[in-house]
Amino acid sequence: MKDYYNNKQALLSEIINKAENERILNKEEIIALLNSDGNLLCESADKIRKKYKGDFVHLRGLIEFSNICRCNCFYCGLRAENKKLDRYRLKENEILQCVKFAVNSGYKTVVLQSGEDLYWTSEKLCTLIKEIKKHDIAVTLSIGERSFEEYQAYKNAGADRFLLRIETTDKNLYKHLHPDMSFENRIQCLKNLKKLGYETGTGCLVGLPNQTIESLADDIIFFKELDADMVGIGPLIPHPDTPLANANKDNFDMALKVMAIVRLLMPDINIPATTAMESIRQNGRIIALNSGANVVMPNMTQGEYRKKYEIYPNKICINDSPEKCINCIKSKIESIGRKISETKGYRKDAR
Repeated sequence: MKDYYNNKQALLSEIINKAENERILNKEEIIALLNSDGNLLCESADKIRKKYKGDFVHLRGLIEFSNICRCNCFYCGLRAENKKLDRYRLKENEILQCVKFAVNSGYKTVVLQSGEDLYWTSEKLCTLIKEIKKHDIAVTLSIGERSFEEYQAYKNAGADRFLLRIETTDKNLYKHLHPDMSFENRIQCLKNLKKLGYETGTGCLVGLPNQTIESLADDIIFFKELDADMVGIGPLIPHPDTPLANANKDNFDMALKVMAIVRLLMPDINIPATTAMESIRQNGRIIALNSGANVVMPNMTQGEYRKKYEIYPNKICINDSPEKCINCIKSKIESIGRKISETKGYRKDAR
């Protein structure tokens, strides 16, 4: 048994060394790392993060400006068929108040996130983006699938980044979880964003029913092939008012391993320590920051709206003010010897 353990550890070390030096692994090697306990993997990911991204953490102010959504994704509390959710849509002046607060707090990026709310037409969004850009900050959009022409209009208005998670590259699983949506269109949207010159973010959910280790390995390979600029890994947290209400809740460790492998294979990209990580594990964001992550996105949304953007239940900090969130995360980051970045945090920015 001891020899078996030693041989297994030696093999894992060999795979990790290959990833560190060559930045490429085959599917079988990725699967081996996903089946490991993750300790060596996370240590290596932290080392690579430090080498390529330094000790700086990029703070990005998250503004959840609408919880109205036309889609019915099985895992999401914002799904159109969830009649229990109290819907809201911020007005432009309310969004700009959040932006002003973020700017005054030293943030260099804001993230505008919503459900797929078609009230926000291209014209309205472009007007909003132009107003925000007057503050000389980076603008990230996370608003779902739009046409090539709409993405181009946002880019022309000044948008810098776009987040569009694939969630799973298992085509059959994707179709099952996303009624009336097209897997092919999702892929095309990501390609369009890259073509238009956005810093393009994507990512996956870990712990979906019928998801396999093999499909998670395919997700990682997809991120590498797309050459994504940012990859967000989220553990599935089942929402009681969705078809996945009874899904497995224990997804933290596997999500952490997926994130760490992404760091090894894509050493210079930005990887967030997601809020979902901390919603299911105490100090989950700090654990993620010590396992390859270099971005945190504190919530800038004001008041009661924070509670209503319920993608998943029991989200941390929904009763806290933006001021408290900022002070809390800064303290946590400094407690592990990391520093807050003063740049806009583009992929090529080490600081």
